[in-house]
Amino acid sequence: MTDRRPFLYETHVELGAKIVPFGGWEMPLQYASGTVAEHLACRRDAVVFDVSHLGTVRCDGVEMFDALQGTLTNDLRKIAPGKAQYTHLLNNDGFVVDDIIVWWLSENEFDVMPNASNTSGVTSALPGVDVTGERCVLAVQGPKARERVGAVDPRFAEVGRFCVTRFDYRGVEVRVAGTGYTGEEGLEIAAPNEVADELLRALVAAGITPAGLGARDTLRLESALPLYGHELSLSSTTLEARLGWVIGWDKETFRGREAVQAERERGCSRLLTGVMVEGRQPLREGANVVYDDQLIGRLSSGNFSPVLERGIGMGLLSGDVGDGSTVTLELRGRDVAAKVVPLPFVRKAK
Repeated sequence: MTDRRPFLYETHVELGAKIVPFGGWEMPLQYASGTVAEHLACRRDAVVFDVSHLGTVRCDGVEMFDALQGTLTNDLRKIAPGKAQYTHLLNNDGFVVDDIIVWWLSENEFDVMPNASNTSGVTSALPGVDVTGERCVLAVQGPKARERVGAVDPRFAEVGRFCVTRFDYRGVEVRVAGTGYTGEEGLEIAAPNEVADELLRALVAAGITPAGLGARDTLRLESALPLYGHELSLSSTTLEARLGWVIGWDKETFRGREAVQAERERGCSRLLTGVMVEGRQPLREGANVVYDDQLIGRLSSGNFSPVLERGIGMGLLSGDVGDGSTVTLELRGRDVAAKVVPLPFVRKAK
């Protein structure tokens, strides 16, 4: 089975993208300027990612609030229509099926945004319709994101953090949320395919740098944002990832509630932990982490930090390893010393 191409595939090729397989899709890894330049452009100015590989499950109807509230971990009563919320879908054993953003558009209308490879799992758990193929999603991120996107249409710039709105753009409805996955300010714009090419070109013409999955990964790692299949998976839990705030403990039920409540009571045997080395060597997923001559886990993510100019990584580690502890990483057949550091590695670059 061949990977799926995003609607804007030819546009990315024209813009100089290097295309790689990701989550069943052929997506831009980087453009001519390279991953480090795209990363720094996001920290200092603004970039645009095509994240159309993420799913959109449209949930419309009077029963949808109760369906989402009784299935997903977070409590929709904390927000209201016109807002977005980060949440998890668990299995009955309390492990993470997916992490999700919910866009609550109106009283009975929600867009549920799963990860690329998990859309079918979400549609099997919720009574929604997969509309992923009908739209493109462009994520504009960076400290100047709103300033630059406002030159394309001032209404984009007015969407607040974790707010959701929609309006007519070139004769069709676009849906916009003040969300993202970089640690910076920004927006995610869901635009029907018929205007997506024109919109992407307008964003680039406004001075927004096109960026690929390489920079998206280093940005989210610097900001210690978990990635499904790495920090979150069917063998890890919400609490292990230090994301207990996405659990609606006051809700009577959600899928996996009994398991996660039991885990809360007994405590986690491992927790998401960050490590950093002195040199520029990139850290890599899967590297063994040793402390006091004991294997305490493996890195779930690792790379080079363009802002810190150091190798950084994180993983679900056991044992008493507080900030400042020295651990040993087994990297490509040699031992490398690393320090345990607080997360996130970078809050916001100046």
